[in-house]
Amino acid sequence: MTRRRETRRRNKSQKNGCGALATRQKMAVVPSPHICRVLPWYDVLDEAGLVRLEAATDWLIENKGVAFRDDSEALALWKAAAGAGVKIDGDVIRAPADWVRDLCGYAPSEFTQLARNPARSVVIGGVHQVFAPMYGAPFVRDFSGGRRYGDLAAFEDLVRLSYCLPQLHHGGLVICEPCDVPVNKRHLDMLFAHMTLSDKPHLGAITEKSRAEDSVAMAEIVFGREVLEEHCVIMGNVNTNSPLLVDKVVSESVRVYCGRGQGIIVVPFILSGAMGPVSTAACVAQAMAEALMACAYTQLVRRGAVFVLGNFLSSMSLKSGAPTFGMPEPVLSNYVIGQLARRAGLPLRCGGSLTASKIEDAQAAYESADSMHSTMLAGAHFVLHAAGWLEGGLCMGFEKLVMDADRLGGYQKILGEGLDISAEALAQDAYGEVEAGGHFLGSAHTMRHYQNAFYEPALSHSENVESWEEEGGLDMRARAYARWQNLLKDYQAPPLEDSIREALTDYVAKRKSEMPDAWY
Repeated sequence: MTRRRETRRRNKSQKNGCGALATRQKMAVVPSPHICRVLPWYDVLDEAGLVRLEAATDWLIENKGVAFRDDSEALALWKAAAGAGVKIDGDVIRAPADWVRDLCGYAPSEFTQLARNPARSVVIGGVHQVFAPMYGAPFVRDFSGGRRYGDLAAFEDLVRLSYCLPQLHHGGLVICEPCDVPVNKRHLDMLFAHMTLSDKPHLGAITEKSRAEDSVAMAEIVFGREVLEEHCVIMGNVNTNSPLLVDKVVSESVRVYCGRGQGIIVVPFILSGAMGPVSTAACVAQAMAEALMACAYTQLVRRGAVFVLGNFLSSMSLKSGAPTFGMPEPVLSNYVIGQLARRAGLPLRCGGSLTASKIEDAQAAYESADSMHSTMLAGAHFVLHAAGWLEGGLCMGFEKLVMDADRLGGYQKILGEGLDISAEALAQDAYGEVEAGGHFLGSAHTMRHYQNAFYEPALSHSENVESWEEEGGLDMRARAYARWQNLLKDYQAPPLEDSIREALTDYVAKRKSEMPDAWY
């Protein structure tokens, strides 16, 4: 049974209280860069259930172990820790679970990722939630152009749109793959776009060690070496190779990012029935075992390194092998992982508006809503894929991006405001003004609050059918198409110092000149 304890991270978290944050934002007259949660988390398991799952996690860590493959430097770090009871069999690492959890205690439970515009810096962990767009799609789709391979022009437009949407607090990185740029060079163009077309925080590249190093080097151009030494300004997002394998992409990314004082998000990506057993409980325990071992490794690299525990559990069709999204099993896993991450004291990353649908239809709506709603209530601190996801992650939808963002605004109001029960909200003066059988439309209380009483989505049409027909009878997809077109038309790039832009341009040009094009 796992020993519960107060961890070191309680004292190591980088404090950024909601009250102070709200005061700074009010002074700067900018929208909230992220959510400061007032709604409680939704817990589905009692103490006995959580202890049972933690015991299953610890059994995997101690008896099955996790392989760290094709990386001699990673194995050397584990061998140096062998005195703590670590056992190494080839590349499989087994360790005392309490020791692993103690190591994880050095990682901060809350930290700030700086943006180049300080007003858009985000706090990840604690009571904060951060929404980022979809990541990693090779295809894009829009109402006019249909489905096609992503290219740099589409990528840059998606960065602009993510910058324009206040419901997205973070830029992610690979909003779509710019497939017209060589594989070994496209990370440079993606980073340059995020750093020049937006001033929101973003992620760095991870697919090869040199690309991670480029990401940190370009972040240093923007922020300066001294800032990087003291603050997290960029993070990598990596997947374990489930089941129970940490490959070289992960371990090298950890050394690059955490070694420079930056952050890493490690996400076990488990299709139940393929990369894990068909039972949700077993996959949850496996995900926690993989993530905790990866977290312990980050602390071997650098004590106090920023680590975000990721979760991406999905069910699948056992007839075809296709992943399914918005289904009850992964929805339930979100709630449980939320509880386990809080007990481990680690920030949590989950997926967001996920769907297997090919277009923005009813299937996309209900699968995305169920998936995102559970992520919201479970308390995920960093939500990747919060907007734009289609086709099981193969496609980024332009209309889906703005449609999802509309719903994120509603979630933000629920999470960040909750139910106001102040004297003003209880409106006793309005009852004194309105007689029985009357109406409140013209009351003083209504007039004081009519501008912000309710969340008003930009895309939903709630007027009568006659007004809808007069406006063209457009369905949601058509309205979403018009919205993102208008956002791009009105887009204005955030200011950037000429010297920084020139240094980034020179760096990208130099790095591209040093290597031939590679398309695979």
